[in-house]
Amino acid sequence: MATPLSQNEISEALKDLKGWEQGAGKITKHFQFNDFSQALGFIVRVGVEAEKQVHHPALSNVYNTVWIELSTHDAGDQVTQKDIDLAKAIEGIL
Repeated sequence: MATPLSQNEISEALKDLKGWEQGAGKITKHFQFNDFSQALGFIVRVGVEAEKQVHHPALSNVYNTVWIELSTHDAGDQVTQKDIDLAKAIEGIL
């Protein structure tokens, strides 16, 4: 079972993750693209990375905007280092 991070640990980690926000036991970010195809391509790349990490985000898409929410189910749907690591990997996809 993963260990939830403290609010301070999350805040510190998010300093290096531009645009990610903390709230309600998760970290979130929305991404905007030129069109639906770019947004969908991004979702696919995120999905491949998430599968590699065996850690799967909540993804939502409307036209050119993608919303991502990260929390760890086996930590009581709280933020863990797994979420921070996946957020960093997602940033690398851009």
